Amino acid sequence: MPSDSAPPAARPPRILVVDDEPPIVELVVGYLAREGWEVRTAPDGAGAIAAVRAFEPDAIVLDLMLPGLDGIEVCKQVRTFSDAYVLMLTARSEEIDRVVGLTVGADDYLTKPFSPRELVARLKALLRRPRATAPAATSPGSPAPGLVVDEGRRSVRVDGRDVELTATEFDVLAALAREPGIVLSRARIFAAVWGGENFADDHLVDVHIANVRRKLGDDASSPRFLDTVRGIGYRLREAS
Repeated sequence: MPSDSAPPAARPPRILVVDDEPPIVELVVGYLAREGWEVRTAPDGAGAIAAVRAFEPDAIVLDLMLPGLDGIEVCKQVRTFSDAYVLMLTARSEEIDRVVGLTVGADDYLTKPFSPRELVARLKALLRRPRATAPAATSPGSPAPGLVVDEGRRSVRVDGRDVELTATEFDVLAALAREPGIVLSRARIFAAVWGGENFADDHLVDVHIANVRRKLGDDASSPRFLDTVRGIGYRLREAS
């Protein structure tokens, strides 16, 4: 019999939709329900935080502009107690809105107006990514001196200190760490992490790379770990 303690495979994905525009909520909920997913909604920021605690969603569709607490503040607070994937919606096209949303822990974004089919495809890509992997048979990798990336425990250490990354940030770093010294294109990183080649987004990769660099304490102008290969992508330095 299904229960809250059942493993994720034993129940449909739980999706929380947070938006104060009823027509958009109705449209999105309709598409998600057709996938057989369990969907709940919240009309504002305070309601969203309460719903995340009570509903424990696997993914959150979160509007940036909300009454009361906005989507940025909601994402900040949710990240302190939930690892649910966050897909942020914004009615603005300015780059700063998307960058700020991703910096506080959102995994992906869509700009309104958006295609509901693309929303579903992006959620499917996020939900295909495991929360954690089985313990690695080999020891944690040290792709560069001072950096340890442990995919089994999904942990990162720099010079012996723990580094806290979001799920997406870890997946970006892990994709590079599997092939140290090899240049990976943005499209290849996107496919490895998000899995949706049809909507590959270079900007999304760049922002998460910037977040990883900041948390590793890596200076882009004089990198210790992550090299930018202009016009192509990124490379994680390997131990010499």
